[in-house]
Amino acid sequence: MDKFNTVLKIANKQTNLGFGLVSLLTAGGEQIFSSVLFRCPCNELNFMYGMVFLLVPALALLLLAYILSKKMWKMMTGFCQRGTDLSCWKRMCHCVKIIFQISTTALVAPSSWIAVALLNGSYFECAMTGVNVSDYSERLCRGATSTSLVECRKELHRFPCGRGSSVSDREAVLLTLRAHSQIIGWLLIASVMLSNLLLTCLARCTSPVSYLQLKFWRVYSQEESNLMDSYSMIHAKELAERNLESFFKQTTPRHVITPSNKDWAKISMLYKFSTKDHYYSTLHKYMETGMMRMASVKSVESPADNPAVLNFVDEGGMGL
Repeated sequence: MDKFNTVLKIANKQTNLGFGLVSLLTAGGEQIFSSVLFRCPCNELNFMYGMVFLLVPALALLLLAYILSKKMWKMMTGFCQRGTDLSCWKRMCHCVKIIFQISTTALVAPSSWIAVALLNGSYFECAMTGVNVSDYSERLCRGATSTSLVECRKELHRFPCGRGSSVSDREAVLLTLRAHSQIIGWLLIASVMLSNLLLTCLARCTSPVSYLQLKFWRVYSQEESNLMDSYSMIHAKELAERNLESFFKQTTPRHVITPSNKDWAKISMLYKFSTKDHYYSTLHKYMETGMMRMASVKSVESPADNPAVLNFVDEGGMGL
Protein backbone atom coordinates (compact mmCIF):
# COMPACT_ATOMS: atom_id res chain seq x y z
CA MET A 1 0.00 0.00 0.00
CA ASP A 2 2.86 2.38 0.76
CA LYS A 3 4.38 1.71 -2.65
CA PHE A 4 1.04 2.43 -4.31
CA ASN A 5 0.73 5.74 -2.45
CA THR A 6 4.28 6.62 -3.54
CA VAL A 7 3.34 6.00 -7.18
CA LEU A 8 0.24 8.20 -6.78
CA LYS A 9 2.32 11.02 -5.29
CA ILE A 10 4.79 10.84 -8.18
CA ALA A 11 1.90 10.82 -10.65
CA ASN A 12 0.40 13.91 -9.01
CA LYS A 13 3.67 15.79 -9.29
CA GLN A 14 4.33 14.73 -12.89
CA THR A 15 1.30 15.80 -14.94
CA ASN A 16 2.10 13.74 -18.02
CA LEU A 17 2.77 10.65 -15.91
CA GLY A 18 -0.53 11.19 -14.10
CA PHE A 19 -2.42 11.46 -17.38
CA GLY A 20 -0.74 8.29 -18.63
CA LEU A 21 -1.66 6.43 -15.45
CA VAL A 22 -5.29 7.57 -15.71
CA SER A 23 -5.43 6.49 -19.36
CA LEU A 24 -3.99 3.05 -18.59
CA LEU A 25 -6.40 2.48 -15.69
CA THR A 26 -9.33 3.59 -17.86
CA ALA A 27 -8.27 1.30 -20.71
CA GLY A 28 -7.93 -1.65 -18.34
CA GLY A 29 -11.32 -0.91 -16.80
CA GLU A 30 -12.93 -0.77 -20.24
CA GLN A 31 -11.51 -4.16 -21.19
CA ILE A 32 -12.81 -5.75 -17.99
CA PHE A 33 -16.14 -3.96 -18.37
CA SER A 34 -16.67 -5.12 -21.96
CA SER A 35 -15.66 -8.74 -21.31
CA VAL A 36 -17.66 -9.21 -18.10
CA LEU A 37 -20.79 -7.06 -18.40
CA PHE A 38 -21.41 -6.28 -22.06
CA ARG A 39 -23.85 -8.58 -23.84
CA CYS A 40 -25.47 -7.21 -26.99
CA PRO A 41 -29.24 -7.99 -26.88
CA CYS A 42 -29.43 -8.51 -30.69
CA ASN A 43 -32.86 -6.95 -31.03
CA GLU A 44 -34.37 -3.51 -31.46
CA LEU A 45 -32.45 -2.29 -28.38
CA ASN A 46 -29.03 -2.68 -30.03
CA PHE A 47 -28.48 1.00 -30.75
CA MET A 48 -29.49 2.24 -27.30
CA TYR A 49 -27.62 -0.54 -25.51
CA GLY A 50 -24.39 0.00 -27.44
CA MET A 51 -24.46 3.79 -27.08
CA VAL A 52 -25.16 3.55 -23.34
CA PHE A 53 -22.07 1.36 -22.83
CA LEU A 54 -20.01 3.64 -25.07
CA LEU A 55 -20.99 7.06 -23.70
CA VAL A 56 -22.51 6.75 -20.20
CA PRO A 57 -19.32 5.42 -18.51
CA ALA A 58 -17.41 8.26 -20.17
CA LEU A 59 -19.95 10.74 -18.78
CA ALA A 60 -19.62 9.16 -15.35
CA LEU A 61 -15.82 9.50 -15.50
CA LEU A 62 -16.17 13.14 -16.53
CA LEU A 63 -18.50 13.90 -13.62
CA LEU A 64 -16.20 12.02 -11.25
CA ALA A 65 -13.26 14.13 -12.42
CA TYR A 66 -15.25 17.29 -11.70
CA ILE A 67 -16.23 15.97 -8.27
CA LEU A 68 -12.61 15.17 -7.37
CA SER A 69 -11.28 18.52 -8.62
CA LYS A 70 -10.15 20.75 -5.75
CA LYS A 71 -10.13 23.78 -8.05
CA MET A 72 -13.81 23.23 -8.91
CA TRP A 73 -14.95 23.22 -5.29
CA LYS A 74 -12.59 26.05 -4.40
CA MET A 75 -14.36 28.15 -7.02
CA MET A 76 -17.91 26.99 -6.22
CA THR A 77 -17.83 27.07 -2.41
CA GLY A 78 -19.64 30.21 -1.31
CA PHE A 79 -19.80 31.54 -4.88
CA CYS A 80 -23.48 32.48 -4.67
CA GLN A 81 -22.98 34.24 -1.32
CA ARG A 82 -19.69 35.88 -2.12
CA GLY A 83 -19.72 39.62 -2.73
CA THR A 84 -17.49 40.94 -5.49
CA ASP A 85 -16.69 44.17 -7.24
CA LEU A 86 -16.65 42.47 -10.62
CA SER A 87 -19.64 42.71 -12.93
CA CYS A 88 -21.81 39.69 -13.61
CA TRP A 89 -20.35 39.35 -17.11
CA LYS A 90 -16.76 39.35 -15.80
CA ARG A 91 -17.65 36.81 -13.15
CA MET A 92 -19.20 34.53 -15.76
CA CYS A 93 -16.15 34.86 -18.01
CA HIS A 94 -13.88 34.03 -15.10
CA CYS A 95 -15.95 30.95 -14.20
CA VAL A 96 -16.00 29.74 -17.81
CA LYS A 97 -12.23 30.10 -17.98
CA ILE A 98 -11.73 28.09 -14.78
CA ILE A 99 -14.18 25.39 -15.90
CA PHE A 100 -12.36 25.15 -19.24
CA GLN A 101 -9.06 24.65 -17.43
CA ILE A 102 -10.61 21.94 -15.25
CA SER A 103 -12.22 20.28 -18.27
CA THR A 104 -8.92 19.89 -20.11
CA THR A 105 -7.80 17.62 -17.29
CA ALA A 106 -11.18 16.02 -16.62
CA LEU A 107 -11.58 14.90 -20.25
CA VAL A 108 -8.54 12.59 -20.12
CA ALA A 109 -10.38 9.59 -18.66
CA PRO A 110 -13.60 9.94 -20.74
CA SER A 111 -11.71 10.34 -24.01
CA SER A 112 -9.53 7.34 -23.10
CA TRP A 113 -12.63 5.24 -22.43
CA ILE A 114 -14.29 6.18 -25.75
CA ALA A 115 -11.07 5.72 -27.74
CA VAL A 116 -10.35 2.26 -26.31
CA ALA A 117 -13.99 1.22 -26.73
CA LEU A 118 -13.94 2.31 -30.37
CA LEU A 119 -10.69 0.45 -31.03
CA ASN A 120 -12.25 -2.65 -29.49
CA GLY A 121 -15.34 -2.21 -31.66
CA SER A 122 -17.85 -4.29 -29.67
CA TYR A 123 -20.04 -1.38 -28.55
CA PHE A 124 -19.99 0.22 -31.98
CA GLU A 125 -20.92 -3.04 -33.73
CA CYS A 126 -23.87 -3.58 -31.43
CA ALA A 127 -25.07 0.01 -31.75
CA MET A 128 -24.76 0.33 -35.51
CA THR A 129 -26.54 -2.94 -36.23
CA GLY A 130 -29.54 -1.43 -34.45
CA VAL A 131 -29.63 1.80 -36.48
CA ASN A 132 -33.04 2.08 -38.11
CA VAL A 133 -31.85 4.05 -41.15
CA SER A 134 -32.46 2.45 -44.54
CA ASP A 135 -29.56 4.10 -46.36
CA TYR A 136 -27.03 3.07 -43.72
CA SER A 137 -28.35 -0.50 -43.56
CA GLU A 138 -28.18 -0.82 -47.33
CA ARG A 139 -24.62 0.46 -47.34
CA LEU A 140 -23.61 -2.14 -44.75
CA CYS A 141 -25.34 -4.98 -46.59
CA ARG A 142 -23.75 -4.24 -49.94
CA GLY A 143 -20.88 -6.55 -49.00
CA ALA A 144 -23.26 -9.48 -48.51
CA THR A 145 -23.08 -11.81 -51.49
CA SER A 146 -24.95 -14.97 -50.51
CA THR A 147 -28.11 -13.30 -49.18
CA SER A 148 -30.44 -10.69 -50.56
CA LEU A 149 -30.31 -7.08 -49.48
CA VAL A 150 -33.75 -7.27 -47.88
CA GLU A 151 -32.87 -10.36 -45.85
CA CYS A 152 -29.56 -8.86 -44.73
CA ARG A 153 -31.29 -5.70 -43.48
CA LYS A 154 -33.89 -7.80 -41.72
CA GLU A 155 -31.32 -9.94 -39.90
CA LEU A 156 -28.77 -7.15 -39.29
CA HIS A 157 -29.53 -6.71 -35.59
CA ARG A 158 -28.75 -10.43 -34.97
CA PHE A 159 -25.23 -10.31 -36.44
CA PRO A 160 -23.34 -9.38 -33.20
CA CYS A 161 -24.65 -12.57 -31.56
CA GLY A 162 -23.44 -14.79 -34.42
CA ARG A 163 -26.93 -15.41 -35.74
CA GLY A 164 -28.74 -14.56 -38.95
CA SER A 165 -27.67 -14.78 -42.61
CA SER A 166 -24.58 -16.76 -43.68
CA VAL A 167 -21.25 -16.76 -41.87
CA SER A 168 -19.40 -15.01 -44.70
CA ASP A 169 -21.97 -12.21 -45.02
CA ARG A 170 -22.14 -11.77 -41.28
CA GLU A 171 -18.34 -11.50 -40.96
CA ALA A 172 -18.17 -9.09 -43.89
CA VAL A 173 -20.68 -6.73 -42.27
CA LEU A 174 -19.06 -6.96 -38.82
CA LEU A 175 -15.60 -6.35 -40.28
CA THR A 176 -16.91 -3.25 -41.99
CA LEU A 177 -18.39 -1.99 -38.73
CA ARG A 178 -15.20 -2.74 -36.81
CA ALA A 179 -13.17 -0.89 -39.43
CA HIS A 180 -15.44 2.14 -39.09
CA SER A 181 -15.15 1.97 -35.30
CA GLN A 182 -11.35 1.75 -35.31
CA ILE A 183 -11.04 4.58 -37.83
CA ILE A 184 -13.15 6.83 -35.58
CA GLY A 185 -11.12 5.71 -32.56
CA TRP A 186 -7.77 6.59 -34.12
CA LEU A 187 -9.15 9.91 -35.37
CA LEU A 188 -10.34 10.65 -31.83
CA ILE A 189 -6.90 9.85 -30.38
CA ALA A 190 -5.17 12.01 -32.99
CA SER A 191 -7.58 14.92 -32.44
CA VAL A 192 -7.18 14.76 -28.65
CA MET A 193 -3.39 14.73 -28.89
CA LEU A 194 -3.39 17.55 -31.45
CA SER A 195 -5.76 19.63 -29.33
CA ASN A 196 -3.61 19.03 -26.26
CA LEU A 197 -0.51 20.13 -28.16
CA LEU A 198 -2.18 23.28 -29.49
CA LEU A 199 -3.62 24.25 -26.10
CA THR A 200 -0.27 23.64 -24.40
CA CYS A 201 1.52 25.76 -26.99
CA LEU A 202 -1.07 28.51 -26.62
CA ALA A 203 -0.79 28.45 -22.83
CA ARG A 204 3.01 28.56 -22.92
CA CYS A 205 3.07 31.35 -25.52
CA THR A 206 0.77 33.52 -23.42
CA SER A 207 2.44 32.64 -20.11
CA PRO A 208 3.39 35.73 -18.08
CA VAL A 209 6.43 33.95 -16.62
CA SER A 210 9.43 32.04 -17.93
CA TYR A 211 9.69 28.25 -18.12
CA LEU A 212 11.74 27.84 -14.94
CA GLN A 213 9.57 30.23 -12.94
CA LEU A 214 6.46 28.41 -14.14
CA LYS A 215 8.04 25.14 -13.00
CA PHE A 216 8.84 26.71 -9.62
CA TRP A 217 5.26 28.02 -9.35
CA ARG A 218 3.85 24.52 -9.89
CA VAL A 219 6.21 23.02 -7.31
CA TYR A 220 5.30 25.74 -4.82
CA SER A 221 1.56 25.23 -5.38
CA GLN A 222 1.87 21.49 -4.82
CA GLU A 223 3.95 21.90 -1.67
CA GLU A 224 1.65 24.58 -0.28
CA SER A 225 -1.38 22.33 -0.87
CA ASN A 226 0.32 19.39 0.88
CA LEU A 227 1.42 21.51 3.83
CA MET A 228 -2.03 23.12 4.09
CA ASP A 229 -3.56 19.67 4.58
CA SER A 230 -0.90 18.80 7.15
CA TYR A 231 -1.19 22.06 9.10
CA SER A 232 -5.01 21.91 8.99
CA MET A 233 -4.96 18.44 10.47
CA ILE A 234 -2.54 19.44 13.23
CA HIS A 235 -4.42 22.61 14.12
CA ALA A 236 -7.83 20.90 14.01
CA LYS A 237 -6.53 18.17 16.30
CA GLU A 238 -5.12 20.75 18.71
CA LEU A 239 -8.39 22.70 18.78
CA ALA A 240 -10.48 19.55 19.24
CA GLU A 241 -8.26 18.36 22.08
CA ARG A 242 -8.51 21.78 23.74
CA ASN A 243 -12.31 21.78 23.55
CA LEU A 244 -12.72 18.20 24.75
CA GLU A 245 -10.24 18.66 27.57
CA SER A 246 -12.01 21.82 28.70
CA PHE A 247 -15.41 20.14 28.50
CA PHE A 248 -14.61 16.99 30.44
CA LYS A 249 -12.46 18.73 33.06
CA GLN A 250 -14.86 21.69 33.29
CA THR A 251 -12.00 24.18 33.05
CA THR A 252 -11.49 27.44 31.19
CA PRO A 253 -10.29 26.71 27.64
CA ARG A 254 -6.70 27.65 26.97
CA HIS A 255 -5.92 30.15 24.23
CA VAL A 256 -5.57 28.72 20.71
CA ILE A 257 -4.96 31.08 17.80
CA THR A 258 -7.05 30.37 14.70
CA PRO A 259 -7.78 32.38 11.54
CA SER A 260 -11.00 34.35 11.23
CA ASN A 261 -13.70 33.81 8.60
CA LYS A 262 -12.36 36.74 6.61
CA ASP A 263 -8.88 35.28 6.68
CA TRP A 264 -10.13 31.93 5.37
CA ALA A 265 -12.13 33.66 2.64
CA LYS A 266 -9.14 35.69 1.47
CA ILE A 267 -6.83 32.70 1.08
CA SER A 268 -9.54 30.49 -0.46
CA MET A 269 -9.95 32.50 -3.65
CA LEU A 270 -8.43 31.24 -6.89
CA TYR A 271 -5.25 33.09 -7.77
CA LYS A 272 -4.18 34.45 -11.14
CA PHE A 273 -0.48 35.17 -11.49
CA SER A 274 0.49 38.74 -12.32
CA THR A 275 3.85 40.13 -13.38
CA LYS A 276 3.20 43.27 -11.33
CA ASP A 277 3.95 41.40 -8.11
CA HIS A 278 5.74 38.23 -7.11
CA TYR A 279 3.09 36.28 -5.26
CA TYR A 280 2.60 32.61 -6.05
CA SER A 281 -0.78 32.05 -4.35
CA THR A 282 -3.53 33.82 -2.49
CA LEU A 283 -1.93 32.68 0.78
CA HIS A 284 1.41 34.16 -0.28
CA LYS A 285 -0.25 37.44 -1.25
CA TYR A 286 -2.23 37.59 1.98
CA MET A 287 0.84 36.99 4.14
CA GLU A 288 2.90 39.59 2.27
CA THR A 289 0.21 42.30 2.28
CA GLY A 290 -2.53 41.78 4.90
CA MET A 291 -0.33 40.50 7.71
CA MET A 292 2.29 43.18 7.05
CA ARG A 293 -0.35 45.90 7.44
CA MET A 294 -1.50 44.33 10.69
CA ALA A 295 2.10 44.18 11.91
CA SER A 296 2.58 47.85 11.09
CA VAL A 297 -0.52 48.76 13.11
CA LYS A 298 0.72 46.77 16.09
CA SER A 299 4.15 48.39 15.87
CA VAL A 300 2.64 51.88 16.07
CA GLU A 301 0.46 51.19 19.08
CA SER A 302 0.85 48.45 21.65
CA PRO A 303 -2.36 46.47 22.30
CA ALA A 304 -1.85 46.79 26.02
CA ASP A 305 -1.90 50.59 25.77
CA ASN A 306 -4.78 50.97 23.30
CA PRO A 307 -8.11 49.19 23.91
CA ALA A 308 -9.19 49.89 20.32
CA VAL A 309 -6.43 47.66 19.03
CA LEU A 310 -7.49 44.93 21.43
CA ASN A 311 -11.05 45.20 20.17
CA PHE A 312 -9.79 45.02 16.58
CA VAL A 313 -7.90 41.81 17.30
CA ASP A 314 -10.88 40.27 19.13
CA GLU A 315 -13.37 41.21 16.42
CA GLY A 316 -11.05 39.86 13.74
CA GLY A 317 -11.33 36.43 15.30
CA MET A 318 -7.58 35.88 15.59
CA GLY A 319 -8.02 34.07 18.88
CA LEU A 320 -10.49 31.72 20.51
